[in-house]
Amino acid sequence: MKDVAAAVILQNGKVLLARRAPGENWAGGWEFPGGKVEPGETPKQCLQRELQEEFGVDALIKEFIAESVYEYANGSIRLLAYGAELVAGEITLRVHDKYAWVELDDLLAYDLLPADIPIALKLQKIRSEGFLCHD
Repeated sequence: MKDVAAAVILQNGKVLLARRAPGENWAGGWEFPGGKVEPGETPKQCLQRELQEEFGVDALIKEFIAESVYEYANGSIRLLAYGAELVAGEITLRVHDKYAWVELDDLLAYDLLPADIPIALKLQKIRSEGFLCHD
């Protein structure tokens, strides 16, 4: 099973999603930014690296939020979602072809990758319980 880290970046009550570009696996699918955890790397280090490589931004990686295990045709992944805050840089798409700041209530209106759906549901549940009130 591969570990994959995802950043839940909340700004002004909206969360950042990115769409996979044509030619990528799951092209057109939306996801929370992140990527595969490399050997010797923590999920938080992975997110700092991936956000810099794929979006040109620096981020402060915060608390663990949730995990999702999903079995794709080419193997299973464990998606580990962490809160994150952008601290430097402007979003520049290097791998994805589009990004959007999405209201939590609208997350499931996007064609999310299967492993990301449980994370979106968890975010909506946390918010409904009053725990995601701040940026």
